[in-house]
Amino acid sequence: MRRLRLAAIGCGGRTETYLGLAARMPEYYEVMGAADPLPHRVEKVRGLSRNPAFRSFASDKEILAADKFADIMVIATQDAYHVTPCVAAMEKGYDILLEKPIATRLDDVLKLERRARELRRKVLVCHVLRYSPFYRTLKQIVDSGALGEIISLNAMEGVGAWHQGHSFVRGHWSVTAKASPMIIAKSCHDMDIISWLIGHPCRSVSSYGSLTYFTAKNAPKGAPARCTDGCPVGSSCLWNSLLYATKHRGWLGYVFDFEKDATLEQVSEWLSKSPWGRCVFHSDNTAVDHQVVALEFDGGATATFTMTAFEEGRTIEIFGTKARLRGGDAVREQTGAHIIVREHESHNTQKFVVDPSAGGYAGHGGGDPGLVVALYDEMMKERPEDMRSSLQTSVESHVMGFAAEEARVTGQAVRLDQMRKAHGG
Repeated sequence: MRRLRLAAIGCGGRTETYLGLAARMPEYYEVMGAADPLPHRVEKVRGLSRNPAFRSFASDKEILAADKFADIMVIATQDAYHVTPCVAAMEKGYDILLEKPIATRLDDVLKLERRARELRRKVLVCHVLRYSPFYRTLKQIVDSGALGEIISLNAMEGVGAWHQGHSFVRGHWSVTAKASPMIIAKSCHDMDIISWLIGHPCRSVSSYGSLTYFTAKNAPKGAPARCTDGCPVGSSCLWNSLLYATKHRGWLGYVFDFEKDATLEQVSEWLSKSPWGRCVFHSDNTAVDHQVVALEFDGGATATFTMTAFEEGRTIEIFGTKARLRGGDAVREQTGAHIIVREHESHNTQKFVVDPSAGGYAGHGGGDPGLVVALYDEMMKERPEDMRSSLQTSVESHVMGFAAEEARVTGQAVRLDQMRKAHGG
């Protein structure tokens, strides 16, 4: 069996996870090299690679100027810089594992799809939820016909209060103009799952939502620009950035490369200058903190999706002609089962319990190891579009997401065929 050789552009947390998992599967993969402007990040991936011949590069241009030395290039740069290295890597002859979102603008998503088709490159998008035990089980139930024809579906993603503050108020995805709309940055996973389960093209989208809470008008009296400046309500504030040094220390490692060895004083000093030290009510954020989406599909099925900062986890309901299904975090908390299916006629009930730690690592509910395990077989498929989360398939959910944002901003329903046409699709 031929091993697949992997390399990466961008050495943040996603690359560390994927290549770290791949290095533990030496019968399938060989980790060959990586590029990042920060040398210590490349060195961390080198350490994970278990390959003494690992090659280090300082930039995407440098790694792509070298002779082709791997089969698959992982593109895990910041969202706004996916398209340029991805196109260059495809033109160099690499197949691609592309971190989501595909791009931050719909024009670029469709441009990348066209170029991949022209080059006949395989591009697998990291919609990791498709590879998680929970959603694989959901898909098997739907495809078995146990629910009958799907008529409607409701899904909800609770981002989590601290996660919202970390990523979408203080963090990389806080300013939509510099990143992408919240529905793309965070919830393109959910758009993808809804599209996958219903199995028909989306026809029309409506949406409402806004940035309501994380604004200056809700700042406590006397709250300074930075939590490190001494806040009168710091001891009771859920978003006090000084909690990075204690309760939320695990989050610090995502943005502070030297967190592992940092003292409390060093963490405080870093927070006094970092975006993550800002008051969540005195930041420059524009990402919404809640949004609802209504979707209509060919064949008549409808779906709703709710994203909110003020809940945690994902929950889903599917209503079919034979049975209804409820699943997700809220169901597990109430019943101990991850999924419950109840037939309309007989009222027979089936409960499903899935193991989210499949593969030995529970990232994204087991989706991270699920993706890396599946990557080998997916890349061996002859036709790029047949891969489970191929670029061609993943474009659908991105168009849904961008249409939802346009509908939210304009207050008008958006037809997806017109959306594609307007952006050169």
